[in-house]
Amino acid sequence: MTIEAKTVDEYISKLPEDRIAAVSKLRETVKSNLPEGFEECINYKMIGFVVPHSIYPSGYHCDPKLPLPFINIASQKNFIALYHSGIYADSKLSDWFVAEYSKHVKTKLDMGKSCIRFKKIEHIPYDLIAELCQKMTIKDWITLYEKNIKG
Repeated sequence: MTIEAKTVDEYISKLPEDRIAAVSKLRETVKSNLPEGFEECINYKMIGFVVPHSIYPSGYHCDPKLPLPFINIASQKNFIALYHSGIYADSKLSDWFVAEYSKHVKTKLDMGKSCIRFKKIEHIPYDLIAELCQKMTIKDWITLYEKNIKG
């Protein structure tokens, strides 16, 4: 499910009715808990939280015109997804999240390398997502990104 939108509010307005509240709450959870410096935008046709060029002028190595991505939220065909680049880049953070997930949700974790999939809206662990967002500052993310990309 690709949503064409220029702003985050437009993206949310185009969601199926049954997803608007959950995506909005997930967005607010991320916004309220990310350390200072990250910027919200539409990124890769999803809600994105990025390191702006004003902080990291090099941008994303795959396309330097784009800001460095960190977290994305998307409404996909069969689930709501949270993409967290820190989980992909930091195995300790990923291990922490996997261990904590079962303390918050009774169903099995459905996760890829950076994608956490929520097939049932009622199983989104907003408190855990809030804690995850607080675990990495913008400086931490840039340092980890450069270590992994530039060696």
